[in-house]
Amino acid sequence: MDKLASLLTHFSMSAGVFYTGNICGIHDFAQDKLRGHIHLIKSGAVQVIGVQGAVLQIAEPTLLFLPRPDTHRLITDDSAGANVVCATVQFGGGGNNPITDSLPGVVLLKLSELSGIDAILGLMFDEAFSEQCGRQAVLDRLCEVLMIRLLRYCIDKGLTQGGTLAGLADPRLAKALIAIQDNPALEWSLTSMAELAGMSRARFAVKFREVTGETPADYLASWRIMTAQRLLKRGQQLKTVAYDVGYGSASALARAFVRKLGHSPTEWLNGEHHSL
Repeated sequence: MDKLASLLTHFSMSAGVFYTGNICGIHDFAQDKLRGHIHLIKSGAVQVIGVQGAVLQIAEPTLLFLPRPDTHRLITDDSAGANVVCATVQFGGGGNNPITDSLPGVVLLKLSELSGIDAILGLMFDEAFSEQCGRQAVLDRLCEVLMIRLLRYCIDKGLTQGGTLAGLADPRLAKALIAIQDNPALEWSLTSMAELAGMSRARFAVKFREVTGETPADYLASWRIMTAQRLLKRGQQLKTVAYDVGYGSASALARAFVRKLGHSPTEWLNGEHHSL
């Protein structure tokens, strides 16, 4: 059972490296509601300001991932500077998604803690600090691989704040979550979900809420709406989408939309409410 494959199929990831090299002095980064930010510090001392109201002091090779970045600043020595790779990471169409929503506001890891990524980092830094043809494409793909390794690390080490990733970290709950993700249109009941997890209905309901922060019914409804949003953005008709995500009619889906998002599907499509 692959905990991440199903999730990344539904919320495809794309990375874009936008800076590689030595930075000196002060560098500001604006709030980004659509993409997470990666700052990969290869060498040098870096001070990070504006991350959850704290000041971070980075003095060794480190990966800093901001799933929902607010305005922040990197400060380095004016003369020595620091060698960095900076990138954006987007899941699905950007904005709220069950991957980054499951992570804390900042993930800070020493590169030495990410075992088995020496080869990836070696290739990444070789490309970052060279001028080979196809360099940008290689960097973007390597950054995506690095993110998958980071997500795997966060799941394995429990560096989550509830939500989908926390549920996937639990071997029993993961079976139910993956099945829901792959087949949202099924007539799911608490009994059928619990059976997949190999648990009683009562124990499953309690465990599910403890780990993910939602009831199984709420999670199912949220996943159905997120799936509907992605299908509607692709231009599919409301009636077709309704059946594809488990609602008996377009009006039933519309009512569910209003309950979850406060907007009808039409209002959401025509307004500035896109989050997937």
